[in-house]
Amino acid sequence: MTKTPAKANVECPHCGFKQMEYAAAKSTICRQCGRSFSPNAPKAGLKLVTRSEAPSSDASSPLRRFEGMWKGRGTRLVACFECKRKHEVSDAATSTNCPGCSAHIDLRDYKIATSFSRSIRTRGDVFLTNKGDLSSTSVVCQSAVIEGKLRGNLQCEETITIDFVGKIPGRLGAKHIALERRSDVQCFRRVTVHTIDIKGRMSAEIVATGAVTIHKTGILEGSVTAKSIAIEKGGLFSGQLAIGQAGLTQGELLPTEAPAAACEAEGNVSITADPLPAT
Repeated sequence: MTKTPAKANVECPHCGFKQMEYAAAKSTICRQCGRSFSPNAPKAGLKLVTRSEAPSSDASSPLRRFEGMWKGRGTRLVACFECKRKHEVSDAATSTNCPGCSAHIDLRDYKIATSFSRSIRTRGDVFLTNKGDLSSTSVVCQSAVIEGKLRGNLQCEETITIDFVGKIPGRLGAKHIALERRSDVQCFRRVTVHTIDIKGRMSAEIVATGAVTIHKTGILEGSVTAKSIAIEKGGLFSGQLAIGQAGLTQGELLPTEAPAAACEAEGNVSITADPLPAT
């Protein structure tokens, strides 16, 4: 009787897809992305994790911040990228199909610790480590932590946490952005948010439908259009400021010397000034 060769479950280093292959195989083709890889080669720096897996990082790591959101949930509500219909899925699921239009929805979390250029569109989270280099044209996710190089556009449904020193050439968009104290970033494209907290140094054009907050360690240079702005004592803002768009309230600034200002129509205020510390 002929003995059947042993098979093993192998993972594609390019897209994370798992498939059964002969253990003795030297190379194979991924059945999902069609790229060639060696089943016995070391895994690449991209890691896809399900929400049922607990991160092994230290409690102070930014990735650990998401752990609380993962625990204690049997199901979660996700929206279709195509028709926007929402439906419940299991926390352990890595993908689903929209019950309305049957479109595929990726639910995986991406941890990127090396060079990576494939576009990402997921209802999971993205963690770009300090050794990662994400050059994807488009990244769409739920929340993201940025510690490495980001070269493309990033759009998040919830929060972008930036702990990085360098340039960001792509667009940023999120419900909330948190710029950590050690950060020093220069954004070449518009940053669109609801609210933003700045504890480090940032140079950007910001459009916020809510509040812009510059903390005591924060420095902001550039153009700001927002519903309101608050600068803590020790914080610094330099650039052009437009507060009070149609339907929005006026800006909130701590007491300081009033710079020259020109009132515009619709209640807008345009301010161009030298670096302005809060007192």
